[in-house]
Amino acid sequence: MSTTTTGTTRSLAESVQSYPLLDALVNRRSRRFGRGFTLNGGPLAYESQRDPEPLTIEEEAALAFAACGITGFNLADVPYQTGDVPEAGGGNMWTQFLGRTVPSPDAVSAVAVFVINDDGAWMLKRPQDYERDEIAGLAESARTGNLADLYERSRVRVADGRVGVPREFSYTLPVNKWSTNQPGSTYFLPIAEQSEFMINVLLTAFDDEWAAFTLDDRNMFRPAGVGKYARSKGGHLNDDPADQRIMPVTHCETLCYELLAVETGAIIQNLGLMTQALGLGGFPHFVSHPFGWYQALGFRMQDIPTSKVSALGPLMKLGLKAMKRDLPMPTAVGLERGGEVLLKPYCPPYYRCMQDAVLAFVESKYGEGTGTFRDGGAATAWRDGETVQRGIPRPSDKAIQATIDFCEYIYARHGRFPAANGPFRTTVAYQAHELDPDFYERFYREDALSETQRARG
Repeated sequence: MSTTTTGTTRSLAESVQSYPLLDALVNRRSRRFGRGFTLNGGPLAYESQRDPEPLTIEEEAALAFAACGITGFNLADVPYQTGDVPEAGGGNMWTQFLGRTVPSPDAVSAVAVFVINDDGAWMLKRPQDYERDEIAGLAESARTGNLADLYERSRVRVADGRVGVPREFSYTLPVNKWSTNQPGSTYFLPIAEQSEFMINVLLTAFDDEWAAFTLDDRNMFRPAGVGKYARSKGGHLNDDPADQRIMPVTHCETLCYELLAVETGAIIQNLGLMTQALGLGGFPHFVSHPFGWYQALGFRMQDIPTSKVSALGPLMKLGLKAMKRDLPMPTAVGLERGGEVLLKPYCPPYYRCMQDAVLAFVESKYGEGTGTFRDGGAATAWRDGETVQRGIPRPSDKAIQATIDFCEYIYARHGRFPAANGPFRTTVAYQAHELDPDFYERFYREDALSETQRARG
């Protein structure tokens, strides 16, 4: 990959810093045709006469920062105890006090961004992947515009050479075969790790402010491992339908998926705006597949029988086996490189059972001297972080135990956690590339490209 001179680096940083936000919003478009591309058929069929041209390291760095750059500490300005307003606490749903360029539900920063180009593939570290004493320095690099240095410090190589999924349905939608992950392009793939956020949501849902009750709508609406905590049986969870605190399992999982999709969407929007500021082309596109991208990136995989994933009964399971249709469902369970665990979800095989996983997550927040809420307050935005942290309550023992029982129930029935997808999920990716202006000159009105894009030639 080519790099620019120091002078060019300064010019790029200055141009990005001075690019008007309103212009980026007004001119942001999906522009799919890059140098070296061929659009295969129809009235816009066209073959580029230019060679593919990779982005510079500085351009990639600016895009990477827009997607998920470290910016410092979030403010976490919420009530941590009920005070004089009933059922109005719950601020301990925050998972950390580290911020980046996109918002994240419960500040969990669940989405890891992978960068793929002709030279290889890298994972960009999430805030929780750094030592806390590194955050201030990373934020300072961002403020001074030293994005290339930040990029080099944030990425971890996971593959040599361009990796990808087959250009066939259902890995790649037919309309995207011609354009995605092409030579010369830089491909940004957000992958959400869902187990941490799911456990955090459950700890909040099963505590006193929510006191929610869960039913398994995939199992005759039976209690999802939490029957003994029902208020009708002397427990603390509200199982009266009139109070509207009953959550079906699929609703709970879908809620988590949707919220993490919002985080992914913010990443995609930031990439689009930065692409516009840089004068490049780029576009988002659908990449949801149960296992293709994880296999391409070398994730640790487990094969789980379809009958187990679907929690089928004995007769259905026997029928599938008899028809030889109980096929294995490849499920990503983690990412490791060179003996280092890069993505470690809160579920087996990295924990003996879901109980151990839940307790480890609670420890990550409340472990004395090391937990997010008990580390002395240095890695926070508060003047007296230690005093504020001491006032943040740990989830109740009954909430922790209900969370354990729910998670054990899901894992026992489906062989993975969460049930629908396992710990990882892809939804949308973003590709950035050098535009071929000849294509747009041939087919489009003059305003299809901005002045910044036309200036690149």
